[in-house]
Formats: sequence, C-alpha cells, structure tokens
Amino acid sequence: MSEDQVSENNTQELHEGGNRNGAHKGLEGDASMQFLTKGGDLTKVKSDKWKKKRFYKLMEDGETVWKETHKGIKKKHTFSINDIDSVRLGRQSEGLKKYTDSTMEDRCFSIIFKGKRNNLDLIASSKEDAKKWVTGLDKVISNMQNLNSQQKSEHWIISCMRKADKNGDNMMTLKEVKSFMRQINVEVDDTYAANLFKQCDTSKSGTLEGEEIKQFYELLTKRPEIDVIYTKFARSGGQMSANDLLNFLQLEQREAVTLDDAVKLIDKYEPDPTAKQNKHMTKDGLLKYLTHLEGLILNPTHIGVYQDMRQPLNHYFISSSHNTYLMLDQLKGPSSTEAYIKALLKGCRCVELDCWDGQNGEPVIYHGHTLTSKVLFKDVIQAIKEYAFKASKYPVILSLENHCSVEQQKRMAHHMTSILGSALLTRPLGKEIPSRLPSPEELMGRILVKGKRLNKLDAAFNNNTDDVDSVSEEDESADAKQDLQETKAKKKKIKLAKELSDLVIYCKSVHFVSFEHSRNNQACYEMASYKESKAKHLAEESATEFIHHNMDKLSRIYPAGTRTDSSNYNPVTMWNAGCQIVALNFQTYCKEMDFNQGRFLPNGKCGYILKPYFMRNPDFQFNPNKLTEGEWLKKKILHVMVISAQQLPKLNKDKPKSIVDPYVRVEIAGVPADRASAQTAYINDNGFNPMWNTNLQFTIQVPDLAIVRFLVEDYDAASQNDFIGQYTLPFTSIQNGYRHIPLLTKNGDVIPSAKLFVHIMVLDP
Repeated sequence: MSEDQVSENNTQELHEGGNRNGAHKGLEGDASMQFLTKGGDLTKVKSDKWKKKRFYKLMEDGETVWKETHKGIKKKHTFSINDIDSVRLGRQSEGLKKYTDSTMEDRCFSIIFKGKRNNLDLIASSKEDAKKWVTGLDKVISNMQNLNSQQKSEHWIISCMRKADKNGDNMMTLKEVKSFMRQINVEVDDTYAANLFKQCDTSKSGTLEGEEIKQFYELLTKRPEIDVIYTKFARSGGQMSANDLLNFLQLEQREAVTLDDAVKLIDKYEPDPTAKQNKHMTKDGLLKYLTHLEGLILNPTHIGVYQDMRQPLNHYFISSSHNTYLMLDQLKGPSSTEAYIKALLKGCRCVELDCWDGQNGEPVIYHGHTLTSKVLFKDVIQAIKEYAFKASKYPVILSLENHCSVEQQKRMAHHMTSILGSALLTRPLGKEIPSRLPSPEELMGRILVKGKRLNKLDAAFNNNTDDVDSVSEEDESADAKQDLQETKAKKKKIKLAKELSDLVIYCKSVHFVSFEHSRNNQACYEMASYKESKAKHLAEESATEFIHHNMDKLSRIYPAGTRTDSSNYNPVTMWNAGCQIVALNFQTYCKEMDFNQGRFLPNGKCGYILKPYFMRNPDFQFNPNKLTEGEWLKKKILHVMVISAQQLPKLNKDKPKSIVDPYVRVEIAGVPADRASAQTAYINDNGFNPMWNTNLQFTIQVPDLAIVRFLVEDYDAASQNDFIGQYTLPFTSIQNGYRHIPLLTKNGDVIPSAKLFVHIMVLDP
C-alpha cells in the first residue's frame, strides 16, 4: 500500500472520529493479523516452577497487546507494539534455554523489549501457533516502523483521540477535547479550548464528529513556520514550481542539485495528482519532503557505508563495550547473553568476556569477586556466533579477561573453535609476518580474539610446541593504583594454555611502559589496554605522541574499577588522542553513550569510523589541546536556529494534568577549544507544538572531530530538569538548511512521533 493511501486512510479515520484501527493500515484481511486480534492462550515462563497460562490478544487499536490474568483487565497488563525491539522464534532467550525442554523448541518464542525491560518468554500450544504469533507480530512491528514521520504523527494523534473518547461514540464533547489536549501534552486555558471547539462545531450540536473532527485536527496541526517558508518560495501562482523548489534547495538547503533532482522530489513527495502532473509542489508536499530522509539533519549520503574500509584496522575508531555481560551495575547486576546480543545489534564491534573457572569444568563469565550472576562461556560464544554480523559485516573483537585455570582455558579454546568455526580467525591472513594490521574489509565476517599470547606471531608460521607457560596477568577489574615500579613487583603470573594462546593473532595484549618502549619493542599486532585515568593523562599531556602511537598500533581504554555504578567517562578525550577501542558500559544510558551512538551513527552504523587523515599520517603533528596551523584547522561558524518541536512525549503518563515545559540545549563535543553549549528559553505547558525561534551560534576549529548533541529537557525550577529526548551526530554529517531532527529516548530508540525543527547554517568565517 502506498504512503498516500495510508495518509488517506488516516484522513478517513479522522472523518470517523478515530474509530478504526490505525496500525492495521495495509494489513486488513491479513490472516496472521486476524489470528492476533482473535488472540489465544500462551504459557508465560518465568522460572522452573513459574509457568502460567495467560490469554493474549492484539487490541483493536492495533498497537497494544493485552494480557488477561485472574485480575481481569488492567492497564498494566498491556504493552505497546512500539516497546518491542524484536520477536525471536525458538528457545532463543536465556530463560527459555534454562527453564524449558529442547522438545519444546518449535513451540517457544520470546518478545524482546527495548531498554531494560525483561524479555517475555512464551510457549504456544502448537508449532503452527508459535509461528503465527511471531509472523503476525513481526508484520505489525515492521508496519509501524515503516510509517513515515507524518503518518506516525497522524497515528499518534488518532490514538490520543481514541483515549479521550471515553464512551467510544466517535464524537468529541468539549470535556473530551480538553482531555485530548492534555493527552497530546498541551495545556490550554478554558476560553481557548471553548473557542477552538466552537469554531469547529459548525453543526452547533455540542459535539464534534466527522468533518468537524478533521477540521479540528487541521487547526491543531497547522505549522505556521512551514507556511512562512512556503510563501517565500512559492512564486508560481501560489504554488512551488520545480524551479521554485530548485531555488529553495540551492539557496536555503545549500544542496548541489539540478532541476531534474527537484522534479524527482516532486514525483516522490507531492500527494496532489494535479500538482504533480504540473510539476508543482503544494505545502503538503513540502512538509512531506521536510519530514522524510532528504529533509532530515543527517546527510543521506552518510547513512550507508561510505568510507574507505581498506585501511589498516588501527586507522578506525571502533565501537567498543566494557563489561558487556552486565545488564545493570557491576556489583550485583545480572550477567546475561542478552547483553551481548543488545550490544552487537547496536553495532558494537569489540565485546568483553571476563572469564573465570566454573563448575563441571565449564568456564563462566561474570564480574569476579562480586555478586553479579554468572553466565556460561559457551552460551556467550553461541550468542556471539548468532548475532555478530546481523548489524554489521565488519570484524568483531573478543576481548578476553582471563582468570581461568589451564584446563578451563583449553575448554574456552575448544568452545570458540567448535562454535565459531570458520568465522574465528586462527591464522594470520598472509604468508608473511605482518608489518601492518589488515583492514576491516579484509577481515569482514571474521571474529578476532584479544588476549595474552605466549610468543610472537612468528610462531604461527612454524610449529611451536610450547604447551603451557606463564604470562603476567593484567587484571583490569582490580584497577591497581600503584605506580609502575610497584605494579612490576606485584604483577601476578597466570599460566596460559597454548590452545588459547594460539587463537590470539592480531590483538596480542602487552603492557604499556612508554611510547619510546613501544616504538622500539612493540609489533603492529601487539596492543595495550589503559585504565581511563592513565589514558586521560597521556591524552592531555602527550597527545601528539599518543596519536602517533595509534597510527600503527591499537589502544583499548576501559573505565576505572571504582565506577561500581557502571557510569562512563567521556570518550571524546580518548578519540581526540586517536584511541580506537574506547570501551564504554553500553548498559548505562548517559550523555557519554549518546556521544558514542552519535560518533558511530554514520557509515552504515557498522561500528567502524575512519579517523581523520591528520591522525593517520605521521607527517602531521596534531595536538588537540594546543591547536596550531595545519590540515585539521578548518574553522567553521555553526548557526543553529531552533524553530519548533512537534509532539514531545508526556513524561508523567500517570498524571494526566502533567504537561512539559520544554527547552532545547545544543552541545558541541570535540577538541577542548570547541567544547560549548547554548540553550533556548523554556516554553510553558506545551509539548505538542512549542515554538522558540531562537538563534544559537558556535565557532568550531576542528570540524573533523566535533560532535553535536541536541537535547530537549523539561524545565523544572525546583528540581533537576527531566530528559525528554536527544539526537547526536558528527558535525561533518550535518545538512544545511531547514531540517527535522528525530528524537531518541535515553536508551537510543526513536520516539515515534517527536521531532525538532531547526535551520542550520555552516559558514566559513
């Protein structure tokens, strides 16, 4: 079904007072949809002893799943389709593997939620039913995801109308209109609501229905800022001709486009057939273009993989996770294979495995000497095998923190080789000892092991027979604070099994002594790990040397062990020093993770971003802390006009009268000279269509390293301001002109209907 048909259906739905099912668009009469809306019994699994039958069905709104329990219908027994991350057929969750029998494999499925909500593990009565549930839910999810920005807005407004229409008669009284206004996050005084109501109640019946509801919707969703833009450029009898559109694209959007490109946009986005035939764009067409891919702030040419992926591995920033096995904090949080799956699906390319001796000769992963739960090493390797290359085809690095006995190390090596098979890199790629690391492209689809190795890589070319030897153990979790002399004296020795040692090819862990020592002694495949405080000191005091060190070697940075709450350090400082593997706690939602998500947003979200040329070429002497003339200095002035926002979410859904007072802050992260932030004033009681029209200006010296974060918060005079949404991206991926910005939740998921509208102008000084 085309977008135009979907929007037409939404309009039809407004005529009918929002009574029809908004999420079913294009799926009417679909057998699996009918199956879902009819519903059926499923067994919910929580533990060995807790397995209970529950009735589940998709509700009439097409976006809420309801569960019947003995307590009857209650709001908390529902969940939204928008909250589902994915649906997995089979025993593909920890709970189902643990608490069900392998004979039930084809009757099981799991609903995986976004954020930190627990999975819903279910057993259907038959293999066919399980398939129908999974197929049906997948269809509804993808249908919701495929709605464009405008449709999502319409859909959201219709579902709010439905909630306000308490008696379901498809008419709206003045009381219901006021309730609806609060649902959509706008507080209006009684006079304004009454006037709006009176204006639309043309039949004078005291209720709005059909056409009147449509008129009410149109008054409400009017975008005066779009009217101003349209009027300025529509010079052909009140409409935008292809030439007018070309003018707009070239002058305002600063795009290098032709008349042919303008005509293609009209063909793609103009909903009015007559205007399209005349090669004209109406106001609706312009809004459609502005809320779609080409009108968003992220440069569309940066969405897929667009960078050169044939450079050595150390020439890239690599999306990396610390304590990957943890779902919460590192003192008592649960360890889980789910945490690995979530990180890998977010494009993470380096995961950490903290390995300890387990029972029955099976190694386990957990945060040693703490109350965090344990997960089997082999289960983690199995999860990595299944999810390593779903989000990105480029190499995954397994960073081993090895505390195991020799016997269990051999078991680890066995599990990795038998489970990962040909994906596991067990030999160098060429026939000679490498003088530089291979590229992400050469290592596509491969899994690399980072850890200790008994010997140099030469041994991989001649049959070395050492079976077991001792190597010094670098215990990150201990987070030793001694100076180098004490560290040398106290360094523990650990016996290393040859089978495990031999799997370490391009990421051999070595201890960092000094940059000079590394230059003279370290091979390209040998890499050091640095505690954040050590790395920060080097990045601030010896930045140029650190950058040069990283031109032919990998560096991994990890958070201090004192961060028991799994908080994160600022990764930008480390990237400024050319460090590639800047490991963060992916399970912690914070500004630092926003920077990480923003840094790796372009280039297909593949987890690899090519470092700027001046950080790869030894001829350059770049120091991020003391800027001198050079290739890196490309001074830009960034003008951001924050115009408006649309449909910001209510923060306190339990309090219908609670309305947000939003303001926008724009933050620049990058070299110290570029760090800045500025914000708008706050708007009282309006999260539906607040208007700021505020100009903010920033000077950026090193655009190649700058990251821009747009943050929307709810102002509160008495307490801390509450987070509403954010969007972060590299400065070099920003488009000029009038742009919509999608907003993300704390955990990085898109808020379906919310967006910011800005005007961007990047100028040379």
